[in-house]
Amino acid sequence: MRQQAEGPTLGAGHTLGTEEVAVYRWLALHRRFDPARMAAELELREAQVTDAVDRLCELGLLQRGTGGDGSLRAVDPHLAAAVASAPVERAIREQEISLRALRDQFAQLSSHYEEGLRGAPATLETIPALSEVRAALDRAAEMCREEMITVQPGGTRAPEVLKDALARDSDILGRGVRIRTLYHHTARFNSPSQAYVALASALGAEYRTAHQLCGRMIVFDRSLAFLPDHRGTWGAVAIREPSVVHFLCELFEQAWTEAQPFSDAATDGLEAVAKDLDRTILRLLATGRKDETIARRLGMSLRTTRKHIADIMQMLGAESRFQAGFAVAARGLLRDDEPEGDDVDTREST
Repeated sequence: MRQQAEGPTLGAGHTLGTEEVAVYRWLALHRRFDPARMAAELELREAQVTDAVDRLCELGLLQRGTGGDGSLRAVDPHLAAAVASAPVERAIREQEISLRALRDQFAQLSSHYEEGLRGAPATLETIPALSEVRAALDRAAEMCREEMITVQPGGTRAPEVLKDALARDSDILGRGVRIRTLYHHTARFNSPSQAYVALASALGAEYRTAHQLCGRMIVFDRSLAFLPDHRGTWGAVAIREPSVVHFLCELFEQAWTEAQPFSDAATDGLEAVAKDLDRTILRLLATGRKDETIARRLGMSLRTTRKHIADIMQMLGAESRFQAGFAVAARGLLRDDEPEGDDVDTREST
């Protein structure tokens, strides 16, 4: 057997195997080393017993006799653990010291950064990377004290994203901060979104939906706004200029007033939801909007949007958008005072 030349070693994530546990128990009970008997009683090969003893000695759980007689004795596991874990604990302490030093050094620079922001002619900050955007949003959320308003276009959000959002929003709501969020109507067809809204609403958050939204944005305490980078990257722009932030808040308030309380589509009735969607598409078609623009405004995929447009044109008996526009005008489908019966037939929205 190998002789223990150094102190006990403890590898990261190491756990004792069944053979090692069995060998330690046998030696703790019998207080003598008998490889042949141990192998027979533990149903192991002698080589397995020898390997287990070597490893237990390396971990300090067994100690060899000093007289050269091959005797072994079991060591108190608490004592062995204290000795074996000492290098790991020392390494952790050293890492913690390095981490604190790094944070302290970076913190010393924050005052210079904030001074630069105050002296900048335009309080705009471009944040290019997604990881930096998330860090900036987390920091703004931690500092938020009164209100957070958000516009989240699109009909679906990934469950893992909603899980992270719920944890963040729960913490914010727990501090008494008011949260209001606008979604597209299509979010009401998404089960993860329905579940998320139900849970967050129970905590005090408020949600409404609309067919058209101005775009994604998040505003904290009416003093800091985040907008997506216009180049289509995962970056963002942080805005602190009071007049711009005020304008964005007013834009949100207007959309919030015209939006409807969030509810799943089945509760409202698929027919009513589809009819409202048809009228919105008709309005956008009447203004000459392209399919891509309509899809973005409604938070739907381009394929689904084109299917809705094709169904509407078929219902109107139109072969072109010009003919569709003429039919809409002739039938008065967009007149606010027109009876519901003259509206376009409805279909189940997707």
